[in-house]
Amino acid sequence: MRIGAHVDPADPLAEAAARRAEVVQFFLADPQGWKDPQAREDAAALRDSDIDVFIHAPYVINVATPNNRIRIPSRKLLVSHAHAAAAIGARALIVHGGHVNKGDDLATGIDNWRKTFAYAAESGGFVTQILIENTAGGDNACARRFDALARLWDVIGEFGVGFCLDTCHAHAGGEDLVDVVDRVKAITGRIDLIHANDSKDGFDSGRDRHDNLGSGNIDPDLVVAAIRAAGAPAVVETPGGVTGQSADIAYLRERLNG
Repeated sequence: MRIGAHVDPADPLAEAAARRAEVVQFFLADPQGWKDPQAREDAAALRDSDIDVFIHAPYVINVATPNNRIRIPSRKLLVSHAHAAAAIGARALIVHGGHVNKGDDLATGIDNWRKTFAYAAESGGFVTQILIENTAGGDNACARRFDALARLWDVIGEFGVGFCLDTCHAHAGGEDLVDVVDRVKAITGRIDLIHANDSKDGFDSGRDRHDNLGSGNIDPDLVVAAIRAAGAPAVVETPGGVTGQSADIAYLRERLNG
């Protein structure tokens, strides 16, 4: 199993070396902003590295919403980040499942996801693999509860979209981690990446607050079991910088190899 961390984007390869990571994930632009990514001077080094690179799309992207002022720019920004991710040889682009507003029909949000992939398919599809990530909160989310995820996959699965399982989000979102991989794969048929995070908050809290492994409310054995069952690379998005993340990576590596 290849294990790594979400790192500062300034020098991802140096951050990987500092953590003894085999995988890095980072943002290509402000995660709370709408600006397109800029070309990176280290693009060739990232492409040529033996480190697996994953890119996380900005949090503001919500292609599910019925609000045209958010949905249309979200589609454009997702395409822009996919092209920028391809330029540095990233394996995939992770994006949150999104949501509709209170009072809106979730079916509208799911159909907006379908349209996102259908429109992209008309021009050859996304140039980088898209991984939809489960989310922690919101009663109107497309990928918090697995019953909603199943409805989503019924309409987008044909486009070859992948899935990123976040253990903190599943726990906080009210989905049991004991058999989480089996239940996800029964819906999506795949898990392409694990976000291996503990949770500061309790089960079904709806709160997205990550913690270091063994420091929060999730039994770390369940995180290890999810990685092993998925057979996918894992990224810790935990606090503590190099020290905290290095400890989490070392813990996972020891448990998975032991």
